[in-house]
Amino acid sequence: MPKANVFNMAGQQVGEIELSEAIFGIEPNQAVVHEVVKNHLANCRQGTQSALTRAEVSGGGKKPWRQKGTGHARQGSTRAPQWTHGGIVFAPKPRDYSYTLNKKVKRLALKSALSAKAAEGAVVVVDELKMESIKTKVLKAFLAAVGATKSVVITAEQDEIVIKSARNIPGVVTTTAKILSVYDIVNAKQLVIDKAALAIIEEVYA
Repeated sequence: MPKANVFNMAGQQVGEIELSEAIFGIEPNQAVVHEVVKNHLANCRQGTQSALTRAEVSGGGKKPWRQKGTGHARQGSTRAPQWTHGGIVFAPKPRDYSYTLNKKVKRLALKSALSAKAAEGAVVVVDELKMESIKTKVLKAFLAAVGATKSVVITAEQDEIVIKSARNIPGVVTTTAKILSVYDIVNAKQLVIDKAALAIIEEVYA
């Protein structure tokens, strides 16, 4: 049974908690995780790149010189791809790179990512992740105390105080238990999970 240390907001260890075997204790499927991360990055692409083909470049209507007898290679247009200021061969055009994956694949990838972090001992549970006011310094000190550097902070519900306190800390990402991202988990070194958020994760993804 995978376990994680439980800390309070002062950064002191106050106990240990058993994690769900079904979510944090499976054999990670690297191929599925790779597929989901690739899908996430593809869906993030804007797809707004554009270049002109030889049909779209202005000019080049006249044949630059006669076909034969000049000693030059034959040319039909000064806007052919081999010319300076010519069009681009197979020019990229705006397109949608996004595609969808099976829900079961996404869920397996999420469980695999969480299990891999639990196996590494990179899951930190917080007794109650609560802050009185927006203080980056306080949150940074807490993360340093529990040994979390490049981390994902997971709360039960959207907490504006935690979000605003964390947004200026390099490498720290905040999210809620119901919208976990495989990419964020894989990209982080530690997961800092509120105890209430852990209960939601074990209930929703089991």
